[in-house]
Amino acid sequence: MQHKYVKSIFLGYILIIFIGAIILSLPICHIGELKFIDALFTAASATTVTGLIVTSTSENFTFFGEFIILALIQMGGIGYMTLVIIFFLFIKQKLNIDEKRAMKQSLDLPNLHVISFVKRILLFVLFIEFIGAIILTVQFLDKYEFIDAFWFGIFHSISAFNNAGFSLFTDSLISYQSDSLSLLTICFLIIFGGLGYFVLIEIYENRKFSKRFTIHTRIMIYGTIILIVSGMLLFLSIEWNNPKTFGELSFYDKILNAFFLSVNFRTSGFNSIDLASLKESSLFFSTLFMMIGAGQGGTAGGMKITTVAILIITVIYILKGSNQEPNIFKRTIEQKVINKALAIIIFSSFLVLFTTLVLVETQNLPFLKILFEVVSAFGTVGVSTGNGDILSFSQQFDDFGKSIMIILMIAGRLGVFAFGLILFGKAKTKHFKYPVGRIVI
Repeated sequence: MQHKYVKSIFLGYILIIFIGAIILSLPICHIGELKFIDALFTAASATTVTGLIVTSTSENFTFFGEFIILALIQMGGIGYMTLVIIFFLFIKQKLNIDEKRAMKQSLDLPNLHVISFVKRILLFVLFIEFIGAIILTVQFLDKYEFIDAFWFGIFHSISAFNNAGFSLFTDSLISYQSDSLSLLTICFLIIFGGLGYFVLIEIYENRKFSKRFTIHTRIMIYGTIILIVSGMLLFLSIEWNNPKTFGELSFYDKILNAFFLSVNFRTSGFNSIDLASLKESSLFFSTLFMMIGAGQGGTAGGMKITTVAILIITVIYILKGSNQEPNIFKRTIEQKVINKALAIIIFSSFLVLFTTLVLVETQNLPFLKILFEVVSAFGTVGVSTGNGDILSFSQQFDDFGKSIMIILMIAGRLGVFAFGLILFGKAKTKHFKYPVGRIVI
């Protein structure tokens, strides 16, 4: 991992967030008073495709403000480096090696064939978001005039595909909890965005020959299915008779909203029920799903499915005392990949717990709700127990607490390894090796 490329990507996100905050602070973008820290929080949440809000998107921002938020979401979702490369392609035909490496780092590409990959990414993104916008526009026509329904359809489609979770409805999607087509459309947009661009393109190119899928794509597909189904079953078992969540819904609506909840708890911030009414056990276990997140090189955050899968497989092989190296689908997992997965999980856990401790001691608010909010920010998920009204729980934090959350959202979007490299710097190359020490564990 090249330090200079990571630094460029980090500074790029910081620049976009500050520019976005300045624009959102302009009178043309907001209604009433808007503190700069709240504009900065909103810009960071949009650019990192998180979805936590400390001011109402629909009530406190004008159409132009909403458009800026949507632009930040799209830019953050596909990666600002993609837009930079597109700009370069308009002014010159070829990219130099440094530009290609920066692009590869930004989007976690498997190789340096960035130009063809970027073109395919744009086609996939625009096509999927276009289909989603059409379906949602038709569904929203039941309650809104065409121009409003059209804008809502575009906004929610882009927000869903980029796993941002921003909504122009004050109750998110609670009023659509019985609308199967709307909820399922949002869900599949989230899933497609969370799988990662590399996986989407590979599925399309090898759609007739599933055996050609790489190990990464197979893990992502199976992992996504397992997590969604297990999340559904978990939330149904806990919330089935809870009158404030699933208890008053029909059997079908319980299944539908459990599916919607399971999908959103891992990657996006939409909700079709009041999350503040969930039982504490649901809130606690949901933090595990948020920490896992979705796929590498996509629009979601978290530790990533592949990371957790690799470590689980390794643990199983170690506990079994196997004489074989950890493997999956008849392919050996490299030791350096195992080491990287372990580092990601340990550093992620430490960062979340340390941040939670700092906020618990400085904000004087309930521990579980702070933990939930912190994990949601780090995983760039955006779900929240709320402030008692329509805003996220982060709205109750002071300026210091909001600043911590902004840093956490950036860390989650940048990635653990990249953020760690920013914090600790690059290690110096050493040309010697210490003798092996005997440690009993």
